[in-house]
Formats: sequence, structure tokens, C-alpha cells
Amino acid sequence: MSGTRDLPSFLVAHPGVNSGFMIPQYTAAAIASQSKTLCMPSSADTIPTSQGQEDHVSMGANAGVKLCKVVENTKRVLAIELFNAAQALEFRRPLKSSAVLEHVLADYRKCVPFINEDQPMYPHIAKSVEFLQNEKID
Repeated sequence: MSGTRDLPSFLVAHPGVNSGFMIPQYTAAAIASQSKTLCMPSSADTIPTSQGQEDHVSMGANAGVKLCKVVENTKRVLAIELFNAAQALEFRRPLKSSAVLEHVLADYRKCVPFINEDQPMYPHIAKSVEFLQNEKID
């Protein structure tokens, strides 16, 4: 994002009002922060019940629900990282990566375009998530 390593600021050639890939970076940071909060052990929140006869109530269901959310969050963060990495790779052209990564990138570009002009990113993030959920990488 910082315009170092011979990459343009915000990973777009012409940053503008939407600030290129800065918003996906904020989004990934917020999602990761939520996941850190969700990782607090559910057992720390046990509550005595039944007039004090039960001194421990299993929070296993709550832990499972939190785990599912953390898995979903991780998918979103990885999708945003892929979005950023694919964009940065395009600025390295005509250099090539490995054959496997070039194949993945070609498939990815069928769903998520290279971003030349500044624009809202949420539709592309959603497509990136969809790509990761559906793509079979050989």
C-alpha cells in the first residue's frame, strides 16, 4: 500500500477518492481483529445454573458457532490477500511467477479483474471469496 518495492501507492495506477486497495486492507484488519476476539475460550464464560446445583455449563455450542465465524473470517482475509497479491503481480509484468501460480492467476482473472482505476472494492472482494470457495487448485 505504501508505494514501496516499485509498486504504485494503494496498488492502483491512478488512486483517487476510494484510495485503491487501502479499503480492502482495512477490511482484512477489521476481520482479523474480530477473529482474535472470537478466539477467547468459551469456557471462560461458564455460568452456574439450576439454583447453584450446576457449577459448570458447557459452552461447546457457543465455541462451535465462534469457530465457524473464525473460519469464515479466515476465508475473507485470504481472499483479500489473494486480491492484493494478484494486483501486485500484474505490476511486475512482464516477469512471470511459477507455472502453478500463473495458472491460478489466469483462473482468478476470469472472476476478478485487474483494477486500473480507483473504484469500490466490495464487489471484487465478494468475487475473490467466491473464487476461493469454488476453485479447485491442482
